[in-house]
Amino acid sequence: MAPAYEPVIDQHDTWLAINPVQGCPKDCAYCYLQDLGLTLAKPTELATPAQTLAQLLASRYYHPALVLALYTCTDALATPRTRAHLSELLDVLGDSPARNPICLITKCTVTDDIVAAITRNQAKGLRVIVYLSYSGLGPDIERGIDHEALRGNFPRLHTAGIPVIHYWRPALPQNSTPAVIESVMDLASQYAACSVAVGTKVKPTAKEQIDALWPELTNPALDPQAADSVWPRATWNWLQERPSRYDTHPVYQTNCCALAYVLGEADHSCIWNTPTCLNANHCPPAQRERCATLLPLQAPVTPNQIRERLSVIGHNNLPHTYDGQTRTLVLHEAVPLSDQHNLAQVLRLTVRAPQVPGERYWSGSRAGGSPLIVDPS
Repeated sequence: MAPAYEPVIDQHDTWLAINPVQGCPKDCAYCYLQDLGLTLAKPTELATPAQTLAQLLASRYYHPALVLALYTCTDALATPRTRAHLSELLDVLGDSPARNPICLITKCTVTDDIVAAITRNQAKGLRVIVYLSYSGLGPDIERGIDHEALRGNFPRLHTAGIPVIHYWRPALPQNSTPAVIESVMDLASQYAACSVAVGTKVKPTAKEQIDALWPELTNPALDPQAADSVWPRATWNWLQERPSRYDTHPVYQTNCCALAYVLGEADHSCIWNTPTCLNANHCPPAQRERCATLLPLQAPVTPNQIRERLSVIGHNNLPHTYDGQTRTLVLHEAVPLSDQHNLAQVLRLTVRAPQVPGERYWSGSRAGGSPLIVDPS
């Protein structure tokens, strides 16, 4: 299968994705790159670090307040060449005027050279957060991953003073037993600032791929693609009733809230005081107080700001209405999800719009989706 490359700069739900290298030599069975022909693939450089910075700053999506997620179409720590690219890109960003927070997501060993690259650019004022993707799945599903090295990243990064968010995904029947969940959480809660549990995402082109891992999803009565996320009943119940020994470890179902917590900021994504905030996110009292204090003080969004941002992303004169009381922008024509996400993140509001036919990305909560809880057969 010929690879189908993603844009080097692209807007995702939570962050601006930066993908100058694409293709991963690993072969995780659930990976969203699989149907793009980008797993079991030699990583391909689409832009040098200097070219990446230039494309970032020139992108219609760029804004100084956005979080940047590096290398979401590969694991940048998987090969010496991708690690060298990452190290140089961190240096380029560290020497640039851009001061966006940086996220790096990995399952691979965080080597000495990368620890050094992160720490020297932290010293320049770059905020770098490492997401360690660890969910208790084995080598039969996460093929090519050294799980012992992955677990060793937690204490190593903690000792180096590099902030860690534990990425607990995907939720599948294979990692849904209390024994597996608690072995994961016992490690993560010692070293990570918080955990993000996002369930399983089923994009439009990956239904058969996920069905092979989770036969219950073949039930025609279920619609996993319309859900915000899909959960085994056992995992969902554990999250709702988790043992008290994890009470001081924050667990979020929304990446934006985890990032706000780690960065010491209030919610940017209109999550505060919603059912997700109140019922799904296990958030520390001090963070809830931060949101309760700061969010009522945020400046209102003006009609001019909305028109200007619509113009920047290529939608001059797009018909829309805005409710300032609920900070909800309704677009009256179909708009790609990436554009909706950018409007929501830059203006810090909720966006509703008709969906573009054939949308390649999962819509989830943007289209009003809710979690789907699946009972075992």
